[in-house]
Amino acid sequence: MFGFVRIAAAVPKVRVANVDFNVKQMLDLWKIASQQNASVILFPELSIPSYSCADLFYQDRMRCAVEEGLAKMVQASTACSTIAIAGMPLWHNGRVYNCGVVLQEGKILGIVPKSYVPEHKEYYEKRWFVSGSSCKNDRVSILGQDVPFGVDLLFCGRDGLVFGIEVCEDLWTVVPPSSYQALAGATLLFNLSASDEIVAKSEYRSQLVAGQSARCMAAYIYASCGVGESSTDVLFGGDCMIAENGAILERGERFLDESQIIFADIDIQRLNMIRMAEGSFADGEIRPFRRIDLYDTPEITQLNRYVDPHPFVPSKKSERSKRCREIFSIQSAALNKRLDHIGARKCVIGVSGGLDSTLALLAVYRAYETRKRDFEDIICVTMPGFGTTGRTLENARRLCEALGVTFMQIDITEACMEHFRLIGHDPAEHSIVYENVQARERTQILMDLANKVGGIVVGTGDMSEAALGWSTYNGDHMSMYAINIGIPKTLIRYLVEWASGQYADASEILKDILDTPVSPELLPPTDGEISQKTEELVGPYELHDFFLYHLIKSGATPRKILFLAKCAFGGKYDSQELKGWLGIFLKRFFSQQFKRNCMPDGPKVGTIALSPRGDWRMPSDAEVDEWLKDLEEDT
Repeated sequence: MFGFVRIAAAVPKVRVANVDFNVKQMLDLWKIASQQNASVILFPELSIPSYSCADLFYQDRMRCAVEEGLAKMVQASTACSTIAIAGMPLWHNGRVYNCGVVLQEGKILGIVPKSYVPEHKEYYEKRWFVSGSSCKNDRVSILGQDVPFGVDLLFCGRDGLVFGIEVCEDLWTVVPPSSYQALAGATLLFNLSASDEIVAKSEYRSQLVAGQSARCMAAYIYASCGVGESSTDVLFGGDCMIAENGAILERGERFLDESQIIFADIDIQRLNMIRMAEGSFADGEIRPFRRIDLYDTPEITQLNRYVDPHPFVPSKKSERSKRCREIFSIQSAALNKRLDHIGARKCVIGVSGGLDSTLALLAVYRAYETRKRDFEDIICVTMPGFGTTGRTLENARRLCEALGVTFMQIDITEACMEHFRLIGHDPAEHSIVYENVQARERTQILMDLANKVGGIVVGTGDMSEAALGWSTYNGDHMSMYAINIGIPKTLIRYLVEWASGQYADASEILKDILDTPVSPELLPPTDGEISQKTEELVGPYELHDFFLYHLIKSGATPRKILFLAKCAFGGKYDSQELKGWLGIFLKRFFSQQFKRNCMPDGPKVGTIALSPRGDWRMPSDAEVDEWLKDLEEDT
């Protein structure tokens, strides 16, 4: 389903050296995973006999018990398409290897040995096991099956499902085997582990898992032994987690006395797109691997994954605050660099009493604040026209007074009427001409004023507007430095809200600006109130930002974007609304590229930007037909 696969990580309750008991626990969890349509379930290191058997691994009875337990699992898998990865010792060529074994539909598909066998502090595995790092192009005979064996195995299924396996210590090394597995195409990386619990180790472990998933642009699935292991010298807590591209999607609870299982739905399509579009992944060394074909795995019919409706905005307030502070730092440092380079002291900004111009002013103010520049060199110009309301005009004036910047008011109605006369336009006709004349007049005034005072015009337009082309070409589309251009509309609101807590004198004004409807105010007001509300015309910005994120970040098809939107906004917008607004977004995004191709300089802030000099390069005359056709195929 749109490239999603469900993965399970499980920690079975175990008894040391009691293979029958352990296998029964694993089979119960495997059954649950199968019922939930999981493609793969991962068990901990040496989960069949238990990790802490110590010198019992030398016992022939242990070898027989492990083979008997494995045989039960093979038999139980006969009618099961969910893959199991279990931990077991393998006796081969007079050596014992610590391995992960892959089982599906009555077959042992492959066995992968541990490469890095620890021999330090509380770990002394080399007493029993040897490294499998040199095991390549090998096979073993086990339970009457001829099975691929070695560290050179990748397991490949349909729809891009490719996975590799490493064991515990392998992750803690300088270059984990999973790095090479990922470079060879593995999007899922599994780690069977036995990691004991000491103070603060859990945090570091999660950093390793999340970090490796980010570095490999993959999903990393981790399952470690639980409290049923021997506690003679150490305690195992049963940590398990599933990460995707740097984020922990699910994590189990440690120190449970009973078995546990966690699930996460992994977006394989997104991972592959990120690999193609970002970083230097394609330049990595591709080592040879044997590729083992998997049988078809279960398909999920309903997504069991949180889809963030506001992907540009951190969900936790503490993280939002940190992010807002960082964004203001990026904007202010970038502007200071530009001012230093051209030797300018003054910035000219058109302030309207709306969110975008407010953020631009606050960012400029922050830049001047950090350098102890004179705030009076920030020249704010409000230019009332045919659609300006008293509320926005007053908020613009009050905000400038609260910040102590220079404030100017220049009425543009007379100049616009002269433009109408010159081009023969009837001002009673409220067409695009009526609107754009105002936007261009305002820009001309700002540019002329900047020339007069020896400063630069700081633009107020944001990334959402650039995506939709919601600007007047060579009007508000243009500036000498576009300080907001890397910030989407949904994030701007939080930035202004954060700033309201930083500047007490302006706090109440900023809160009222936050409550003001988004509008270009180019059409006459109705009974003194804003009549032209942007989101009623082009659609909710929260939807357009969502569409933009998934189109650019993961190259998702329109049908997949619509599917994700239904998951994220299902209780707020119906399917037809979502489909309709997505269609509008696609048409505008494609048709308005010509504006983005000549947009002014401005700092990139997040992982997505639309600058033609950086992230997004697209022909101005690219056609949208294929994307609309895909959207129409949605049923």
